[in-house]
Amino acid sequence: MSALTEDQTGREGRPANGSATTVENPPQTTAPRTIAPQRPTAEAPAATAEGPAATAQAPAPPATDTVTEAPAAPHPDAGTAAEDPDPPARAGDAHVHAPLSPVTARPAPHSHTAAVVTRELAHRTTETDVFPTRWTRISDTRFRFTAHWPAAHPFFGPVDDRHQDAMVVGETLRQASMVLAHAEFGAPADTHFVMWDMTVHVDPTALLLADAAEPVEFDVVCSEVRRRGRGLHSMRTTMEFRRAGRLVARGTGSTGCTSPRAYRRLRADRLDAVDRPVPLLAGIAPHTAGRSRPEDVVLAPGDRPGVWNLRVDTGHPVLFSRPNDHVPGMVLFEAARQAATAASGLHPFLPSRMTADFTRYAELHSACRIETQVLAGGPREVTVKVSGRQDGESVFTATLTSARPARVRSLP
Repeated sequence: MSALTEDQTGREGRPANGSATTVENPPQTTAPRTIAPQRPTAEAPAATAEGPAATAQAPAPPATDTVTEAPAAPHPDAGTAAEDPDPPARAGDAHVHAPLSPVTARPAPHSHTAAVVTRELAHRTTETDVFPTRWTRISDTRFRFTAHWPAAHPFFGPVDDRHQDAMVVGETLRQASMVLAHAEFGAPADTHFVMWDMTVHVDPTALLLADAAEPVEFDVVCSEVRRRGRGLHSMRTTMEFRRAGRLVARGTGSTGCTSPRAYRRLRADRLDAVDRPVPLLAGIAPHTAGRSRPEDVVLAPGDRPGVWNLRVDTGHPVLFSRPNDHVPGMVLFEAARQAATAASGLHPFLPSRMTADFTRYAELHSACRIETQVLAGGPREVTVKVSGRQDGESVFTATLTSARPARVRSLP
């Protein structure tokens, strides 16, 4: 894993599967009170936080670290700039007076002025689920964060007695991207988010449980920044994570924004899904999925080896921290990890590389089939390709690579 450069792109529980009345990770309407000073065009594709894109991923623009204002061709499901009549000014419009954050109504932080990450900014409902803690602005498109990856967590807990869960890297990337979108790039508090793709590289030997008390420092470069008026339409975030000076992981993801009005227009025939209970399927054995608790399993038995059905538990306090009208993208990412674990037979499955591309929403009330293919690899690693299909269409594809455990020779 090489060094990050400027031009780089690339709670309270609810009854399980009970009814609900709002959308998952709904936009925040109240400003956090503990904050310190602080694809695309003029239209945005409709999406919601943590969920996959409703349509195929839009072509990415040329890599750049400069903010672009020029609009491109409209997205077919896009909302218009008129839906946000007075979007906030972008970060960096003025160097003397910082722009007001649409979430905090206070100036965004200048370089070396730390701001606090709140539950509202990270779209989480409990403090224990928020992993980034503070950030500072280094330039208009570069930021430095501090995070904490706990030794124990209700969901992102250790995978064995030595290693932390690599999925915490992806969750930190997702949260930090939304924090910056709100507080630095002008995404209003009622914005819905979608992550179209995510890639994470991890050094499992550096993701050690023994180091959990050490803070994690990570640099963020924002590129492919595209605007809707003066607000944010989409951007790519690329991050490099270090702990105690050692490079632990790198990741990148592409995030899109849309207004509540555009989301309601796109999802009008699906919004009542939050009021209809979802049947809770019986899960596979936790050990097979690489989990320790049955309630954290997101796979149900399939009709043949290497195939499972997505198990949706809308009462899960972390995966469904808020009600939603579709399956959150991070649930699909976790399903890919569990499927790769089960298909490979590696325990623990310690991913060194994870990629995922989301092509459409996964609906709550339709069966989602999770298929795997174990690819030919070297003697020291195994790669598993995972795909999710629903109603005959692709929902997501993912590829995960893990090192094989070293063989221990027995004494003669």
